[in-house]
Amino acid sequence: MPTRFICYYLPGEAGGLCVSQGGRFPPFSSEGKPPKRVGKGHKDLTLCRVFRKKTCCDAAQTHPALLSIRRLALTGEASEECLHLWELLECSICDPRVGVQPGPPLICTSFCDRVFQACSNAYFSMDAKTQVLAPCGANDFVCGRASEWASNGTELCLAAGFRVEQSVGMHGGIEEVSCYGGKASLDSIADSWGASRSEKPHKTGNSGLLEDFQQWLQDMPSDERVSWAVGGLVLTAGLLFI
Repeated sequence: MPTRFICYYLPGEAGGLCVSQGGRFPPFSSEGKPPKRVGKGHKDLTLCRVFRKKTCCDAAQTHPALLSIRRLALTGEASEECLHLWELLECSICDPRVGVQPGPPLICTSFCDRVFQACSNAYFSMDAKTQVLAPCGANDFVCGRASEWASNGTELCLAAGFRVEQSVGMHGGIEEVSCYGGKASLDSIADSWGASRSEKPHKTGNSGLLEDFQQWLQDMPSDERVSWAVGGLVLTAGLLFI
């Protein structure tokens, strides 16, 4: 079988115009424009704020993602690990490299598998409007564990409205750079988060990230800190878990 090459994005690649993802994802108001910084106001990101400095998203994309996380936490009986990974998955729509590619976010198989392992016991239902799998809500009558809706990570991601790329892992000599959730994209997210907070030197390792996050919270104005806490996760928790 001939080798198949996919041109999706490479770490550090610049350029590209926002292209609405279709499916369950609301269209970008920045359609046809390059990813840009999101200012404070009614269009500010309610989730995934790590991408504030460069994204195709605004509140139209992050509000549904925030509701998804809340349902998973309140009625989906999800573990902390599941919440962290599901947040990372939902925030894929706001990655600037994802937003300039047509079609729903392309997720790495390995990452989908991690989500499935963490969320297999959480409760999901089929959304009546989008016809995709979503965390079980208080008004849903038919809910089942993720393991009852899907048998593996690929099936779960597809059922949730994403695309899945079956890349060759690092052990095969090719890093997962064509999809979201591989090492390259997570490194890029971590770099974006480091740049989005204060200009203090970026530390490496999970302990350094934790120290940076704690300092970031301390430096945040009290009113914004309260808003952040009420609004939900900001992807940072997921990064610390990773």
